[in-house]
Amino acid sequence: MDEANKTRITKSTLRAYIMIAILGIIWAYFHWATDSIFLTPRNLSNLMTQMSVTAILAVGMLMVIVSGHIDLSVGSALGFAGGTAAYVLTVLEYGLPSAIIAAIVVGVAIGVFHGVLTAYLNIPAFIVTLGGLLAWRGAVKWLLGGNTIPISDETFKGIGNNNLPLSVGWALATAAIAFVLFMTYRKARSVKDYGLGEANYGGELLKAIIPIGGIVAFIWVMNAYQGVPIPVLILLAVALFGGFLTNSTVFGRYLYAIGGNADAARLSGINNKRNILKVYALLGAFTGVAALIFTARVGSSAPDAGVLKELDAIAACVIGGASLMGGRGTIFGACLGALIMASLDNGMSLLNVRDFMQDIIKGSILVAAVGLDMMGRKQN
Repeated sequence: MDEANKTRITKSTLRAYIMIAILGIIWAYFHWATDSIFLTPRNLSNLMTQMSVTAILAVGMLMVIVSGHIDLSVGSALGFAGGTAAYVLTVLEYGLPSAIIAAIVVGVAIGVFHGVLTAYLNIPAFIVTLGGLLAWRGAVKWLLGGNTIPISDETFKGIGNNNLPLSVGWALATAAIAFVLFMTYRKARSVKDYGLGEANYGGELLKAIIPIGGIVAFIWVMNAYQGVPIPVLILLAVALFGGFLTNSTVFGRYLYAIGGNADAARLSGINNKRNILKVYALLGAFTGVAALIFTARVGSSAPDAGVLKELDAIAACVIGGASLMGGRGTIFGACLGALIMASLDNGMSLLNVRDFMQDIIKGSILVAAVGLDMMGRKQN
């Protein structure tokens, strides 16, 4: 079992390094092709903001995919949740807190509804969420009356457009570095506490140099423009929460077990239905958060808001190493996949690549990623 775990970890780590290398190649090419515009602090800040909505959806989608299911309706659900927030804020004039709560409640309610139909009525998730894709799009058209609702509340729009003050960014970086050092010390100390040998503080500290360097570089680049964007800060919070759930909680390990072999998970005492319901509710909550950022960023809610966002989220998960068969995938990989997708969008837009060609390229990459996943499974 230990050998199998080591092999799985090695493959997962190798896949992560390959994805980072591919991202580096994409960035280098676009920087060269755009006459050194792509890697400027301003464009990188825009790039991180652009990826935040897709990445938040991808975090929730990753958990659903890991459990062996899918959700094709998150784009329509995002539009409906965002439309609800705009309606509550602008038409009903209930204020900002009510608008935020309404969007998240709508997202959770949609997720619970999908979860009940999938887990307790045994309707395939593909059919449930395909119906949801149409139904929630119709719901937002009904809610908005087919019109676009502009939002004038500057505080609400700040959710998608404001930046943290530079000093706050460095304060967060200091806190993040302190946390990394604490976890490094704890990991080294655990080797000695469990009687597995002497604590290797030096070796663990060397391993921590890369994440610490990444934190410093990220804050430095963001502060070189206007500071860390609020959507990116929300994305980091969602990603850390998702990473904690999948790696450090019983619920997260249950999702991998259910996706790996649902029958074996059930026979071992796991309540599959309840956990499937939970994961869809969680995706709904993240969809509500993403809807707030999306609506705030564009400053309005439109009937076609969020169209094809479900495909972007699924593509980010698959490109990041998640298997559509379930049982495999990481939050880091999903976020990395979202960054690759956003980089392609951003770079091709800077190069004035036509819309249809952008869609063809992204679709081809998605098919190639799924094909490589299936080939890898056959080899295993």
